[in-house]
Amino acid sequence: MKSITLKILISFLVIFLQSCKKETKSETSIASGNTVRYAKGFSIQNYNGYSVVTVKNPWPKATQTYTYILKEKNGIIPDSLKQNIIIAVPIKTIVVTSTTHIPSLEMLNEVNSLVGFPHCDYISSDKVRKRIDAKKVKELGNNHDLNTEAILDLQPNVIIGYGIDNKNPTLDNLQKNGLKVMLNGDWNEESGLGKAEWIKFFGALYGKQKLANNIFSKIEKDFLKTIEIAKLAKTTPTILAGDMFEDRWYLPKGTSWGSLLIQQANGNYLWKETSGTGSLSLSFETVFEKAATANVWITSGQFSSLKEMTDANPHYAKFDAFANKNVFSFSGKKGKTGGILYYELAPNRPDIVLKDLVKILHPELLAGYQPFFFEKLK
Repeated sequence: MKSITLKILISFLVIFLQSCKKETKSETSIASGNTVRYAKGFSIQNYNGYSVVTVKNPWPKATQTYTYILKEKNGIIPDSLKQNIIIAVPIKTIVVTSTTHIPSLEMLNEVNSLVGFPHCDYISSDKVRKRIDAKKVKELGNNHDLNTEAILDLQPNVIIGYGIDNKNPTLDNLQKNGLKVMLNGDWNEESGLGKAEWIKFFGALYGKQKLANNIFSKIEKDFLKTIEIAKLAKTTPTILAGDMFEDRWYLPKGTSWGSLLIQQANGNYLWKETSGTGSLSLSFETVFEKAATANVWITSGQFSSLKEMTDANPHYAKFDAFANKNVFSFSGKKGKTGGILYYELAPNRPDIVLKDLVKILHPELLAGYQPFFFEKLK
């Protein structure tokens, strides 16, 4: 009798250990590997019941990696990951802090989840502006001086922040008060497709990774197709970019996404040999010496006419591109409160930007296409 009882106990013990082993395996088994291909600043690893989002480069020369756990309903988080920020998904409410985050919410049909934003006047999206007008999106002040009390009242499921360095006491304070904060580094990506791929970051938060992947795949396909079209061009125009602001000329550095897009459109950007993802700050004389005879000038969003340019600086008229009226700007498309649509949407839609540039530089290659962001200044 004792022998039979012992055998039964051993059998139960074996079954119990096997079930525990299977449960442990299921907790850590990968449902799908990292689908992020172009973006250098984040990755997503999907497991059964949760995902691990790693943000690696939220600002230039960042040394710290940030790990976030997106927990699905009934998901079991391994003990080894519990020291990280854990966010229950799909989220229902969100605060974002950059206009570049807005298009992802719109493309994922999640505009109604936005409950707060710093400096709402910058937002151009018609759908979000309607929510702002209806008092459904709260004004939160400035990005680096957020209205902490207002955010604590909102109690969003997650706050998407960004920084130019590792100092953001407001975000730190919100975390200390129990709110979930995730950093987003889309602005620091070097390539157009790298920026656009951050829609997958938001897709993971809303439990819409498949939709996000499909949206990005369409952008990627159109983008790569346009690159192939640009290769058919028989000329490579020289390009000047930017303009003066407070006695300095600001234009993209050579490894920035703006510089890369010009090259992908088969244009010769005159500062392509410089390094960095931000902006160069040069004197007028330095720019004029190098770009006086440039074929095309792509300005910032400061000006909407050639007269506005010469009113601001008569010396602009000395450039060949200005004299030949080959000056283009994205200042024409603005939201109801003055926000420039390019700054909001362009990083998310490099396929459109690239098409615009190819049309500007090689109009014969895209017959019938009308640029969406850019227009020739008159």
